[in-house]
Amino acid sequence: MKRVESYQNSLNSLAEARERDLSDSFVLSGTSAKFSITFDLAWKVMKDLLVQYYMITDFVAESPREVLRSAFQAGLIQDDIWMEMLKVRNSLVHDYDGLIVKEHCVRIIGNYLEEFLALKKQVEKLINSPI
Repeated sequence: MKRVESYQNSLNSLAEARERDLSDSFVLSGTSAKFSITFDLAWKVMKDLLVQYYMITDFVAESPREVLRSAFQAGLIQDDIWMEMLKVRNSLVHDYDGLIVKEHCVRIIGNYLEEFLALKKQVEKLINSPI
């Protein structure tokens, strides 16, 4: 479960943004990058869990949207906020002047970080439970 470890490390790095000056453009850029990386690791961890623990394979493996739908149906994630997070992640790819991350930074640190932490708890619960 190397991917789970990578997810947890990325999540810890993203959480550092809570203690940083979010008006600093370098911090905003780092927050944007860490959010995107953490999101990508999160949906891939979900994919791994769906296959390994839920025996669900009827989704397009390389489609975050399909994995999120399956994860929601399996009860792995609890809200459609993940679809919102996907849209933000996709828009950040085209954030050449830093305006998009400025617009979403409060949500990334407030709401989205909490969703990542909730997923982390779900992952730990599944991994530590007997199969």
